[in-house]
Amino acid sequence: MSTSARVLVVEDELAVQELIGHSLKRAGHTVIFAEDAEQAMKVIKDILPDLLLLDLMLPGINGVELIRILRGVSRTKILPIILLTARSAESDIVSGLEAGADDYITKPFSPRELISRIKAVLRRRAPELVNDIVEIRGLSLDPTTHRVTIDDQNVEVGPTEFRLLHFFMTHPERVYTRLQLLNEVWGDHVFIQDRTVDVHIRRLRKILQVFHKEDILQTVRGSGYRMSINTSH
Repeated sequence: MSTSARVLVVEDELAVQELIGHSLKRAGHTVIFAEDAEQAMKVIKDILPDLLLLDLMLPGINGVELIRILRGVSRTKILPIILLTARSAESDIVSGLEAGADDYITKPFSPRELISRIKAVLRRRAPELVNDIVEIRGLSLDPTTHRVTIDDQNVEVGPTEFRLLHFFMTHPERVYTRLQLLNEVWGDHVFIQDRTVDVHIRRLRKILQVFHKEDILQTVRGSGYRMSINTSH
């Protein structure tokens, strides 16, 4: 079971839209529809989805061309993309994958296969959207129950700190700037000061300090913050 991901479905066939929409909503996802590439780009400008389900054969700009456009923009460079294609020709699939798609699924497909593929791509590209328990150096976070334990002791963590901790724990050893953290944890259309991140980092460190684990959450001077798996940094 995954948490609710915001999925943009770019598909011009109404029957396929209905099938996908029903399947995704039953799985707990939020669904947004676009009928062509131009409409999809307008949606993405306003709301950055967590994953894109993209039909290969679209009127106007086709799926492969849209992938190339999205991969050329920093905001959508790593947006998870799954191609939907009625074609089974290897050349079409290869073109989509080479353009930057993460996976493909050939029509007709079962709802179970679709949900499974989405979960697999999110686990690779956006692990914070999958309800797997994560553990690092005595920290354990369960997204389903919203419980955090440190050395097997329950710890009270506020909702924002929980999201921030979850993001760090699912992306260990990577350095993130304040702006990146705001975009990833708060959302890229939320306009708050980047120093807000510092406030929540300090709150997390106070909690970790009680258990002598404050070194897990590190400041990288001039760059941002990272969560360390080991103490060698």
